[in-house]
Formats: sequence, C-alpha cells, structure tokens
Amino acid sequence: MSPRPSDATSQDAVTREIAIEQAHVDRVYAELGKASQRAALVAADGMSRGRTDRTGDIRDEEMSGLFERDALVFNAARRQASLDTQYEGLVFGRLDLAHATTPQPGDQPEQPAADPDAPWWAGREREIRYIGRLGVRDEDYEPLVIDWRAPAAAAFYRATPVDPHDVIRRRVMRSQGTTVVGVEDDLMAAEAPDDIVVVGDGALLAALTRARGPRMRDIVATIQQHQDEAIRAPSRGVTEITGGPGTGKTVVALHRAAYLLYAERRRFEGGGILVVGPSTAYTAYIERVLPSLGEDSVTLRSVGDLVDAVSATRLDRPEVAAVKGSLRIRRLLARAAGAPVPGAPDQFRAFVGGQAVTLGPPVLADVRARALRGHARNAATDSARALLGQAAWASVRTGLKAEFLEAFDSSIAVDDFMAAWWPQLDPREVLLWLADTDLAYRLGRGALSDEECAAVALSLQDALAVGTWSVADVALIDDLATRVGEVRAGTGEERGFYEIDELDVVSASEFRELGPTSASLGAAAEARTGDPRERLLRGHIGEPGDYAHVLVDEAQDLSPMQWRMLGRVAEWASWTVVGDEAQASWSDPAEAARARDEAFGTSPRRRFHMATNYRNAREIFDYARDVILEVMPDADIPDAVRETGVDPVVAPLGGDPVAAVADSLSRLVSEVDGTIAVVTPLRYADALAPLHGTHDGRVQVVDPMATKGLEWDATVVVDPDAIAAESPGGIRVLYVVLTRAAHRMTVLRA
Repeated sequence: MSPRPSDATSQDAVTREIAIEQAHVDRVYAELGKASQRAALVAADGMSRGRTDRTGDIRDEEMSGLFERDALVFNAARRQASLDTQYEGLVFGRLDLAHATTPQPGDQPEQPAADPDAPWWAGREREIRYIGRLGVRDEDYEPLVIDWRAPAAAAFYRATPVDPHDVIRRRVMRSQGTTVVGVEDDLMAAEAPDDIVVVGDGALLAALTRARGPRMRDIVATIQQHQDEAIRAPSRGVTEITGGPGTGKTVVALHRAAYLLYAERRRFEGGGILVVGPSTAYTAYIERVLPSLGEDSVTLRSVGDLVDAVSATRLDRPEVAAVKGSLRIRRLLARAAGAPVPGAPDQFRAFVGGQAVTLGPPVLADVRARALRGHARNAATDSARALLGQAAWASVRTGLKAEFLEAFDSSIAVDDFMAAWWPQLDPREVLLWLADTDLAYRLGRGALSDEECAAVALSLQDALAVGTWSVADVALIDDLATRVGEVRAGTGEERGFYEIDELDVVSASEFRELGPTSASLGAAAEARTGDPRERLLRGHIGEPGDYAHVLVDEAQDLSPMQWRMLGRVAEWASWTVVGDEAQASWSDPAEAARARDEAFGTSPRRRFHMATNYRNAREIFDYARDVILEVMPDADIPDAVRETGVDPVVAPLGGDPVAAVADSLSRLVSEVDGTIAVVTPLRYADALAPLHGTHDGRVQVVDPMATKGLEWDATVVVDPDAIAAESPGGIRVLYVVLTRAAHRMTVLRA
C-alpha cells in the first residue's frame, strides 16, 4: 500500500511530483505556442485569399474568396483568443487509470490472479490522462490534454472509492500562469501501486479553505459526482437545480452552460445561451467563470436588464414591489394600453369633402375599443383611421360614400388629428401615464385597491424625479410592449412586438367615464431640470432575444410578472433553473409557482438536489440555520462539511455604529486573507459608506439584497433585525445574508 507521505518526506515527495507535472505542462504550452503560430498563419492566409485588385463589380468567385477569407480570419482569431484566455491554469487534472483488457478472438483464457486478495487494478493496462479547460493535441494528433467536458474526462468527476471508473488516483494541479505550484491527490483504491505517490489533503478540502476573491472561481477541478450529473444532464426541457446556501448551485449551473455549448455547439452557440441573475453585482461577480471554462459566447443579464434600452438597479419598497410583481397589475396595464393619450383631443372636428364632421367622446371611445380588439395598439393605427372614417360617414351620409372616404383619407386635418389622438406609443411612455394618481385610480378600479394604485403612481413619480426605472418596472414595460406593440415608422406593413396575448379592452362606456387627463405628463416632465423623463425613454425597445437556452439563478426571487417576462424571452428555449425557497424575497411563492409553470409550459422537467454546503464553516451555518428554522421549519437545510473551530462573534452595535464596524474589520483583516463584506440595512448605509474599499480594497459595504448569489471570506452583519424589517421576504433575506461568509462572521445587534 502507498499511504500519504509522512511529514518528514512529504515536502520532498511533493517537490518531485510537481516537477513531473511541470514537465508535461511545459510540453502542453510548447504545443500551444505552435498552435498560436498556426492560427496566425491561418489568419494571414485568409487575408491573402480575400485580396483583389479589381474595382467596381465583384464576380461571384471573388465574393466567394472574400467570404472564405472572413471565415478563416474569424475562426483563427477566435481560436487565438481561446488560447490566450486559457493561458492561466490550462491543465488542472490528471487521472491514473487501470483498464481491464477485453479478450480478443483466439486469445488464451486469462489466468486467474495468483492472489485472490490482489487489488482490482493488478494486471490491468495502465494509462495517464490529463484534463484541462481546453483540449490540446500534438502535431501527431495525440491528446496532451482532454477537454473537461469530453466523455473521456467524465471519470475525473464520476470516480469514487466505491465506483472508481478504472481510476486509481485523481490528481488536481494548481498553477500560477504556466507554473505548477501544488498538487492534491484523491486515492480511489484501497492501496496504490508502488509507482504511484499520493500527496496532499485532498483537492476539495484544499479548494474550500482558499481565500475568496472579487470574482467567482470555477470549480472545474473539484466538481463532485452529484454535481457532474446535473452538469451533464440532457439539454431538453427544464433542469432544476435546488439546494440550500453554499451548495454550489450557481457554479454548477454555469458549468452546465459551458458543457451544453461543448456537447451541442451548433444548437446553443447559434441560438445563444442567456444567463439571468438577480443584480448587476451578481453578473459582475460571475462574469469570468464561463470564459475560464473556454466559453465566451454566453449573454449575462440581470433581471433589470432583460428589456433592451432599459437598465434598472433601483429597488422599490417591498410593499410597492409586491403590487408591481403580482399578476393583478396586468388588468391595470391592459387598460392603460388602451386608454386615451393624456392631453389628446376628445372630439373630432373637421371639414371633409366640403362637409362639417363632428364626432364626440362616445363615438371616439367606440372606435377605439373596436380598433383594439385583437390588435396591439401601434399595429391598429390603420384600423383606427378606417373606423374613424366609417364613423364620420355615418354622421353625414351626404353624397357618395366612396368619394367621402377618399376625401377623408387624404385630409390633412385627419392626419393632424390622428397624430394627436392615435400616435405611435413607446410602452415606457404608457407606464409613465400612471404617475398621474387620478388616472391610476380610474384605470385600476376593480383590479387594485386605492392604496395600491396610489403606491404605483408614487413609485412612477419617483422614477420621473430621479430619471431611473426600478427593477420591478422592467417586467411592466415588457408586458405593455406586448399590448402596445413595436413603434412603426410610417404606415407600412404592420408588425407586432411579441405575440399578442389577450387585451383587456375597456368598453366604450368605460372610456366615456375615464376621459382624457387634464394635463400632459410629458409637458410637465420636460419642464424639470435635467429632463429625467428623457433618460427614462432613451433608446429603442426591440423585440426579445430568441435564445436556445435560458439559465435563471436565484429563481425563488422572481415575481409572477418577471416569470411572464422570462417566458417570452425563452419561448422556444430549454431551461436551467436554480433556486432555494428558503432564500426567497418574493412574498407569494404560490402565485410565482403558477407563473413559473406557465413559462415552462409542457416541457419535461428533471430535478437535481444539492445537499452539501461547501461554502460556510459549520459554525457559521449553524447560526443561520437556527434563524431560518424559526419561520420555515421545512427549510432545505444542507450539511456543512467544514469546521474552523471559531463561532460567529455576536456583539452590540452600540451608540456609534461606524466605530463598532471599524473595530470588527480591524480584527477580521488579521483572521482572513480575502474579501470582507459589511452588510447593512438602509438606515446605516450612508454612515458606513466610507468604509467601502478600506483595508487595501478588501472591504465592501453592501445592502442585503445585493448579497444574493455572492460570497466573501468574512462578513459583518449590521443590525439583523433591521435587515429583516426592511427587506422583502423578511427573515428569508436575513438568512441569505447570514450564509455569505466562508470562514468568519460578526453579527452586530442594535
């Protein structure tokens, strides 16, 4: 048997093993240098093929040459970028395998082993296999490194002592640039051959104890068997990854995205993969994971960035977000999409074909309701004009109808009226109409309470004041876009924005009751200094992306309206969905579940559960567990596998919060090597802001909702009761905050 080396010899053994691996890594990078030269030659060859001295018309064969050049240059540049990206730690694993030989026809029967107690690997054919972020072959096309996603690499993640998959030893290599600086081994056999040395304390434990940085690290070298099963699951339908805090759900899902691109590149690279997270801080945190795995074609968006030309990070107050996120608001939005433009004329007066025509509010309301049936508002412009002409003829009935309608259609007065009465509308403009409290009351009658209508109006007044949307507003804009439709230039072919769903058209009698508002919100907003309204309406809202796969993290936080928005983005896509109900900030999980099921449709579903907490030290997670179990006895509680022997520090906040936090930071910077977060409720945010970036940039001051999906080496949790009181989801958000620290946590109570 080959045990791990003793303390006296371990350093010598590690040094020898590192030298062995360094020799292979040097060979890999030498081959990469040759590959880089070949890529440069391909690019040069591509450019030369596209050169032409001809001017004017280009013949078909010359156009073909240009196309060939572009394809060659693109692929060469892309390969070169991949090689450059992977220059850091390209090779991370090694497998020592022993394969059972397959008898061939005519072979002599294999003799039984002399020792019936011989290890399973005895007498088998041996192989060494290196695993890395990209596959690399030598000039003879022999593999030097196998891509971690390839079937030949699966044993690196699937092997266990119970089911070794022919693996004797699994080795994880840690590198700095091109230099191997450490190795950690896991032995899959009860004993190893004499020529195999096993060093280190195990790759997973070594990875868990490393300091955190400002970006999420990939776990490609330490993926566990149950995680690998989720990563390599079939691509079709819906794959749900559930589990408590620290179980690696997010990073497993990101590795799954990289695997899908490898396994079905034509489908997923052509159609695109969209990764949706809870915040821009989250997308910044994970942005290097997929490029480190050899993929840079994935789109990262926060839930506030899913509609083009709209970017939102501001959060509404919990009670306002609850109204905006509920499906009940759709009735208010449907009525707004069909309502008169504030300040538009409420009657039509003109001379048409020499005849005076007057159409009052009831007639205009009836025309509006008929034009909107089954049509998005912007696409119904021509229909509204035609119906208006029919109503005008019905009011005079003098002369020939065809001549009257021809005169009506060519009338400048009608053009001017239509421009004011039925303009092409941006869905954001329609949402801003609801900043008028009286209009919000009238349109929301029977759908929302007066208090809820007032809350929506006040929140949109806030948006006009600061010139920024809230995250909850984005789903409302998306919903209105389906009802209003894409803004058309001129009167050409009608085009809808999305597939139009049911439109809650207000009846003619209701329109007469509502009437136009007394003043134009646009005119009032333009009078404000800095014109925040213009900032809210900047850019053009295009049609939603047509993605092949959508990955949603922190799915438990999505409101029903946000699920509907995602359902439109992912209409033809497969899904990977990550979440934990115990960490939800949305207050009505049943309503959200119904909207989620509608978004998934009839797609087949599979679920993978992560039950091991790799992030938190057991002492930290035990503290957080006790908090959540008081309000959610059935919460999904994972098993924390690592201990530090250091309990969380609970101390009074005192009369000087800044001093209390500063004292805690002074202690923590000497106890951990990596990042430290100060998580504070709003009431202390301004006072604690100067601490952000202190201690050589290691300290971050963040609000509770911004901690979603993130982690630090240590945290200082300021006034947990206030965090629960201020946050949507209450104690569940506090639970998130209390599970962000890997090694140390300090809780300062008011």
